[in-house]
Amino acid sequence: MEFTIFQLISIALVGAIGSMLVNRGVAVFNDGLRPIMPEYLEGRITRKELAATSFALSFGLIIGFGIPLSIGAVIIIAHSILLACDIIGIWTPDNRKGMIISGIVGAVYSIGVCLGLQFIVDLFNQLPINFLDSLSLVGTPIIISFTVFPAVAVGYQHGIKKAMSTALITFIAYLLFARFGSFTVASYDITLSPEGMALLVGMLMMIYYAAKVKGEGGSTNADLVNIFAERVSKIRKNRWLLALMGGLIALVSAQLILAVDAMPQALINEGKYTEGAIATFARAIGFIPLVFSTAIVTGVYGLAGTTMVFVVGLIFRDIPILAFVLGAVVMYAEVMLLSVVTKSMDKLPGVRDMGEHIRTSLADVLGMAILIGSAMASEEIAPGIGFFWVMGFYLINRMAKKPLVELAVGPVAVVALGILVNILNLVGLW
Repeated sequence: MEFTIFQLISIALVGAIGSMLVNRGVAVFNDGLRPIMPEYLEGRITRKELAATSFALSFGLIIGFGIPLSIGAVIIIAHSILLACDIIGIWTPDNRKGMIISGIVGAVYSIGVCLGLQFIVDLFNQLPINFLDSLSLVGTPIIISFTVFPAVAVGYQHGIKKAMSTALITFIAYLLFARFGSFTVASYDITLSPEGMALLVGMLMMIYYAAKVKGEGGSTNADLVNIFAERVSKIRKNRWLLALMGGLIALVSAQLILAVDAMPQALINEGKYTEGAIATFARAIGFIPLVFSTAIVTGVYGLAGTTMVFVVGLIFRDIPILAFVLGAVVMYAEVMLLSVVTKSMDKLPGVRDMGEHIRTSLADVLGMAILIGSAMASEEIAPGIGFFWVMGFYLINRMAKKPLVELAVGPVAVVALGILVNILNLVGLW
């Protein structure tokens, strides 16, 4: 993973601006932290309590999920940088000096992660047993697994019969595009990805079922907008700073520095950029209701908005500057349309509720895929005991007083096993 000066400047700006936005209480990346921010901003908890909460919510995901899955990958998972912005921004003082410090620390940290990952890769290459190639297997099941999430989301929302029909049609679409997805038109060779097209079919069915749900004429979201109009106004006052952040995130996405999650990261690692953009788009749809509703209630927006800016970056990866401009426009539009989109969700309650089911299904599919991939990687590192190691690590972690986040367990187990095998090799026991 080699970085140019322009790439390092870009990621430094993301870390700096992101940390400063968090420091001023304008935005955070962790959705679990956003509802707690007003508690501090309105004087009900102290800065120290907020800092402790931000650390508890984000540190495990950075160390156990973002960093391990980014080692040796083509692209870094955004959690490694943006969750750290939450911690840095909140742990620095709530004043002008603290804002400047947060920007400097955020920039240095972001550059450090990029260069540090390359250092780790170089270090692993010097080990007697290099498990870096095996580590890449962690993301292998994700590539095909993500096509099933629409069926899982449909099941959560509409029941098992519709889930089974969605899964069956998705599977048939995959087989058809795998068999007939390559053809020539006007001397141009066209290849349609079976994974990407199957996902698209599944998503269309998911949206179709959700759109059929009839509302009862309620105005839940409209009431929220009216009640918290002052907090919406606060977000809009910072629209230009948020637009700058959106442009920078789209820029680093276009340069293949940051991916929004492990699912698109696995696809990008395989050079499947279109599929990565589709997976990112699907994820963004699921987060629109959550980000918008929590933003309205708290007055604190998301550092990456609905994460649609990552899609912009992947689509315009050949023209990074255009990605920056369009990313800024998308983030600006999100902020300005915050109230309108939220109110409109009342007219399509099924689509509004679909977001929660998308997030749940993505977490389920991703968690299982990473666990299976981790077991495959561990078995390649240590044939015969790899599955034992990961399953034991996973189940025993559940019993711990302070367990690791489940998404992080598999990758941490793989890295731990790789280090253990090298230690045993050095003392002559492997």
